Amino acid sequence: MLLLGTVFAALLAGCGATSPHLYSLGKTRTCLESKPVRLGGQLDFVASTSTGGAVKVHTSDNFVTLVFGRTVADADNVAAAYRRFAAKNVGVNDVLDQEHNAILLWHTHPSQPDLDLVSGCLK
Repeated sequence: MLLLGTVFAALLAGCGATSPHLYSLGKTRTCLESKPVRLGGQLDFVASTSTGGAVKVHTSDNFVTLVFGRTVADADNVAAAYRRFAAKNVGVNDVLDQEHNAILLWHTHPSQPDLDLVSGCLK
């Protein structure tokens, strides 16, 4: 009976949902430093209170506030805060993206090359 219970527990563990990959500001920043972007700038209130840190990334014609939560739930809260505080006439969902525990809030709708550049550095 004990053996059957152990086998059943192992099967459940193998079928369970895997935890999502968590990105970090440090590893992402290292990648971005090798790209044609400028890092830095004043962060908004939501970004300045994030649990995993944040950085502003300037591309040639746009910028993105890149915010990290320590967990996906933290990032969910950041995304909810941006949606809650957005002006009624701002299509925030057009400029807000969440990748696991990372939130990308663009100044204007990003071009595909800018999106690929920044998303490609999420580590």
